[in-house]
Amino acid sequence: MRQFFQVLGNTLVANVTSSYLWWALTFWAYLETRSVLATSIIGGSYMLLVAVFGVVFGAIVDHLKKKAVMVLSSIVTLSAYLAAGALYLAFPESALIDWGGPWFWLFAGVILVGGVVENLRNIALSTTVTLLVPAERRDRANGLVGTVQGIAFIVTSVFSGLSVGLLGMGWTVAIATALTAVALLHLLFVPIPERDVVRADGERASFSLRGVVPAIRAVPGLMALIFFTTFNNLVGGVFMALMDPYGLTLFSVEVWGIVLAVTGKGFIFGGMLVAARGLGKNPVRTLLLANVVVAVLGTVFALREWWWLYAAGLFLFMLVMPMAEAAEQTIIQRVVPFATQGRVFGFAASVESAATPLSAFLIGPIAEFVLIPFMRTDAGRSAFGWLLGDGEARGIALVFVLASLVMLVLVLLAFASRPYRRLSHAYAAAPVVDPNADEPASVPDVEPTAPAANAEGGPTQVGPPPMS
Repeated sequence: MRQFFQVLGNTLVANVTSSYLWWALTFWAYLETRSVLATSIIGGSYMLLVAVFGVVFGAIVDHLKKKAVMVLSSIVTLSAYLAAGALYLAFPESALIDWGGPWFWLFAGVILVGGVVENLRNIALSTTVTLLVPAERRDRANGLVGTVQGIAFIVTSVFSGLSVGLLGMGWTVAIATALTAVALLHLLFVPIPERDVVRADGERASFSLRGVVPAIRAVPGLMALIFFTTFNNLVGGVFMALMDPYGLTLFSVEVWGIVLAVTGKGFIFGGMLVAARGLGKNPVRTLLLANVVVAVLGTVFALREWWWLYAAGLFLFMLVMPMAEAAEQTIIQRVVPFATQGRVFGFAASVESAATPLSAFLIGPIAEFVLIPFMRTDAGRSAFGWLLGDGEARGIALVFVLASLVMLVLVLLAFASRPYRRLSHAYAAAPVVDPNADEPASVPDVEPTAPAANAEGGPTQVGPPPMS
C-alpha cells in the first residue's frame, strides 16, 4: 500500500499539471480570440482523441510493465510541453493568437497531445490498483483515485484562470513543464513491483488489439455494463453542455467560479467516503444506486431558480460520481484477467468518452432552438409552469428534467435485467488472483477450460466461471 500511495501522489501531481495547462489553454484561447468556435474545436478534439486512442493506450498498458507505461506517458507529455514552450518563445504572441493561422493550432495541438497522453497513465493506474492493492481493499483504493480527481478539478478550476490572468500563457507553460519534469523525476524512484508482463495464452509480444472483445464477452454482463455507462454518459453530456449556462443565469461569472470550486469538494468527500467505507459486497448494485441518485438530483435541482437548490444539487452530484466511477473500476479489476485489463479499461474509456461530447453537441441546438423558445411561449408555460415555475432559464430546466427521467427509467430497467444478475454473480464468484503470485505467467483470453494451479498447489481459476 505504501507503494500505491507513492504512485497515487505522483499521479496527482501529473494530473493536476496536465489539467492546469489544458484549462489555461482554453481560457487563453477564448480571451485572446473571443471565438467560441475555436475553443469548442479544441475541446471537441481532446474528447475525440481520448475516444480514438483509448483502446490503443489499453493495448500498450497490457504489453509493457506499468511503471514503463507511466514513464513513457510522462516523457511524451514533457516533450510536448517543451515544444509548446519553444513555440511560445519562437513566435510573437500576435502570431500564436491568430486562430486562422497555423501557429495557433500547432501550439494548441502540442498541448493537446500532452493532455491526451496523460490518459495512458490513468489507464495504467487502474491496472496498478490490481497489481499493488489487495483485492479486499481495491474499492477503497479506487475511492482514493476519485479523491485525486476531485483535487485536480478544484485546483485547476481556480489556478488556471489566475495563472493566465496574472502571469500570462508563457509562464503558465513554464510552470506546467517544470512540474511535469518533477513528477517524472520522482516517478523514476517509485518502485512498482511486477514480476513479468502477463500475456494471454497464445498472444505474441506485440501491440495487437486482439482480445478486447473476447475478454469482455468472457464475463457475463460486462458488455452490458459498459454500454449502460456509455448511455449514461450520453445523458451526462446534456448536463455538461448546460450546467454552465444555467449557473451563469443564477450567478455572476466570478461567483460561479467560486461555486464550482466549493461544490467540487464533493468529488473529494465522495472519494474519501468510498476509501473509508468501501462499496459494499456488490459494487454492481452500488453503481446502479448511484445512478438512481444522480437521476433524482437531475429532476429536482433546477425546478426553481433558487441558487441554494442548484448549488446543493451540484455538490451532491459530485459527491456521488466518485462512487459510480470507483464501482466500475472495482468490477473490472475483479472479473477481468490482469493480462487484458488494460485493453478493457481502454475500450471502456473510448466508448464512454465518445458519448459525452456527442450528446453535448446534439443537445445544444435542440435546447437553443426548440425547448428554450418553447418555454417562453404561453403554451410552454401552461404545460410545464406548474412544475418548473417562472424564470429566465426554464427551458434549460426542462432539458434537465427530461434527461434525468430517461436516465431513471434506464437504471430501473437495468435493475430488473438479466445482465445485472449475471454480472453480480460473476463478481461474487470471481477468484482472487494476485498478478505477482507464483503462478503461470499467462492467462486465457476467454473462460478457461481447466483451472490453473496456485502457489499452494490447489486449483485456482484465472477467469470468471462459465455461466449459462
